[in-house]
Amino acid sequence: MSRYIVSPHAQGTEEWKQDRLGKATGSAIAAIFATVKTGEAAARADYRMDLVLERITGNVQGLDFTSKDMEWGTAQEPYSRMAYEMATDRMVQESGFVYLPNVAAGCSVDGFIHDGGRFGIWESKSPKSKTHLAYLMGKKLPALYVPQVEHNLWITGAQFADFTSFDPRMPEPLQLFIVRYERDEARIQAHEAAVMQFLMEVKRDEKAMLDLIAEREAELAGAPHF
Repeated sequence: MSRYIVSPHAQGTEEWKQDRLGKATGSAIAAIFATVKTGEAAARADYRMDLVLERITGNVQGLDFTSKDMEWGTAQEPYSRMAYEMATDRMVQESGFVYLPNVAAGCSVDGFIHDGGRFGIWESKSPKSKTHLAYLMGKKLPALYVPQVEHNLWITGAQFADFTSFDPRMPEPLQLFIVRYERDEARIQAHEAAVMQFLMEVKRDEKAMLDLIAEREAELAGAPHF
């Protein structure tokens, strides 16, 4: 039996958005690790409320904004995938939204891969050229994407992730950056604990909102009619 469920809906479709509704996803998960010296970080609080609102209204939160850089990255993904496949001789299997059956969490991996009998995930970015150059020079998974990759490894149970940055505007030898990020069980367990705590807070706030709805309905039902 598979650890996760794979949605049949293509990424970016309305059905895909509904699949993600109310779930902690890889693309936004970094927010739960945002910290401040006192109290809760604004990004964490905002994401918690986004999930609460998705659950009680059925409306998707936070997916409407797109920038030119985001559109560029989406358009380049097929070329990034081809470049990776040619460089590694490994095929990338595209996938819909992947989610856990008993936990409100999931992810949209860019693809599944296999290497010597090992199961992995493929994560692709096509950022600005100066950002791509920084990744090349850094020679490791950019810190910005560590929470997302950890989350996707946790959801899928994959043994590793191949992170790819692709920029066809660069000289050919510098167009493709690939780095492997290995699964570490201690990190995965810490990530899982943080997500589960966050989801408990979401459930708490969801209950508070549902109680408020019931209270208001009772007040309206008892109000005099003119």
